[in-house]
Amino acid sequence: MSGIVVLLVGALLCFYGIRSLHLAVLAAGFGLGWLIADLFNASASVLLLFALVGAVTAWVVTTLIFKFSAYFIGGLTGAMAGARAADILQAGDNDWAVSAIIIVAVAVAAAFIADKYRARALLWLTSIGGASMILNGLGRTADPLGFLHDPNPGWQQIVSTAAWIALGTAGWLIQRRLFADKLDIKVRPA
Repeated sequence: MSGIVVLLVGALLCFYGIRSLHLAVLAAGFGLGWLIADLFNASASVLLLFALVGAVTAWVVTTLIFKFSAYFIGGLTGAMAGARAADILQAGDNDWAVSAIIIVAVAVAAAFIADKYRARALLWLTSIGGASMILNGLGRTADPLGFLHDPNPGWQQIVSTAAWIALGTAGWLIQRRLFADKLDIKVRPA
């Protein structure tokens, strides 16, 4: 059940994230809380608790400092991407220090990029963050796809990374087409 929840929230962020900043903040905070707790094999109730606390905290902080919302959303979605990267890059048990370094580095870089490029950067970041949640959820819901949640070194890491890139790109393409007016771009008719 927990895999389905994170899969649905990930799909919402990946394919609809740029439409609403409030939705993006809640989904990114939810995903960040979930993915950080998941790095350390937490139980389903702890995962859900961390996810809900992450969602509420992200929304409250963003509301209080809305002027910096693009920066904050970029940091949240970047942290989600960093958590996914930390999971893919570390075989076996994850090290807190290495995970923290990767998550913070990606979050800070994403925050600055989002602040500078606004909607276009957030389009990519919500797609990438949502894709990481979808893969995490798929890996939890279907045993044959478990490697998407926790890939072993070798082919599983390669396939998991390729799936993450492909799903993130699909999210970017769909959001770009659906919300071209919000992004102030012209989309060629199909």
